[in-house]
Amino acid sequence: MEHFNLDYLRLSIFLGAFGLLAIAEALRPRRKMESGRIGRWFSNISLTFIGVVLVRLVLGTAAFGAAQFAADRGWGFLNDVNLSWPVESAIGFLLLDLMIYLEHVLSHALPFLWRFHLVHHSDLEFDVTTALRFHPIETLILMFYKIGLVAALGIDPWTLVIYEGAYIVSTQFNHANVKLAPSVDVKLRRFIITPDFHRVHHSMEAEETNSNFGFCLPWWDMLLGTYRAQPAMPHNVMQIGLAEYREPEELSLPGLLLVPFNPRMGGYSFGKSEE
Repeated sequence: MEHFNLDYLRLSIFLGAFGLLAIAEALRPRRKMESGRIGRWFSNISLTFIGVVLVRLVLGTAAFGAAQFAADRGWGFLNDVNLSWPVESAIGFLLLDLMIYLEHVLSHALPFLWRFHLVHHSDLEFDVTTALRFHPIETLILMFYKIGLVAALGIDPWTLVIYEGAYIVSTQFNHANVKLAPSVDVKLRRFIITPDFHRVHHSMEAEETNSNFGFCLPWWDMLLGTYRAQPAMPHNVMQIGLAEYREPEELSLPGLLLVPFNPRMGGYSFGKSEE
């Protein structure tokens, strides 16, 4: 499997999902957008672009390489058990998603990680580009974490490809400003994370921000006690973002890149301000 083909596949999935969801947002928006779109979209897309370049320069295609390396040598948990490929792949998918959920919880709980993750939560709006709003260093940290997971768990290379495709589509969908009928949302959130499900996580209220951590599957929140069905305020009027970061200069691209290194950096970790 050529890395170039994998990159092309990831890009095709990303652009296809992004285009469809952007059209859906225009046709059936959940919330009225108050902030200017051009500046936000430029910042959010630029952060992802910088993150991808940084990861490629530092690590190349190390996650897939780690999966291939472990598979060739029989390393990792799943390579030590005798399972059919569909069963092994399903277990690998579930374990990957659980561990990404736990990493997300830690990014709120640990002040060092929160410094970078708050960039994602500083968006004053909630749309498909919010899924791209991650500080490049957080993107790099997550990639190191994923490499370790893939090697330790013995994730099959094709399972990793399937999970990454699902992750790309899921994160864009659950950040989309798309209105779903309540009956549809209730049924969907039994199996996938809907925009209303995840929007609670972007609330300005700390107890709501520290809930609904899942990316692909909703079950971890439901099983581990971090699920909140609805925000206190209705979705169309709830406040999005962080109380500490609402000034235009801090929300510009240079401001977002520098805010984790600001000595006055505030924010909260599980509802508590940093000392």
